[in-house]
Amino acid sequence: MDTLWAPWRMSYIQNVDQNSSDCIFCVKPSESSEKDKTNLILYRGKHCFIILNLYPYNNGHCMVVPYRHINDCCAVNDDEAIELWHLINKCKTALKNDFHPDGFNIGMNIGRTAGAGIDQHIHAHIVPRWNGDTNFMPVIGKTKLISQDIHDTYDTLLSYFTTHDQSD
Repeated sequence: MDTLWAPWRMSYIQNVDQNSSDCIFCVKPSESSEKDKTNLILYRGKHCFIILNLYPYNNGHCMVVPYRHINDCCAVNDDEAIELWHLINKCKTALKNDFHPDGFNIGMNIGRTAGAGIDQHIHAHIVPRWNGDTNFMPVIGKTKLISQDIHDTYDTLLSYFTTHDQSD
């Protein structure tokens, strides 16, 4: 078997501390909005925010996260639920507008066993998909190719969120 290197994954592997009390979904939005680009926060709502996934499944992989630190979707209150779905739709519209995907995967992984990398703070994933976006690399090479720098993706999507208000 040939070896294909994905050295960028090591930073994720080494920095995920399951015993840490520092939740990135609590820490990042608590920082100044001046750090939003560094923190990849695209939009701040009243109850939830939109952040790009630093380790995306595909270009434009966004997450909608309630500010409140909860680990069960059944604990979301009505205001959070309404805004969560509103922002999921806002992400889908922005991605469709700027990246023209052929489809989407939208959902949550609740609990470690279900695949949640951060299982103590719920978040919804919005992953754009294109015809042919899967190839031999993940299957044979166990490596996922992302074709755009995350900061370029951020800049592209940010223009949508700064020109469209909450009523979209």
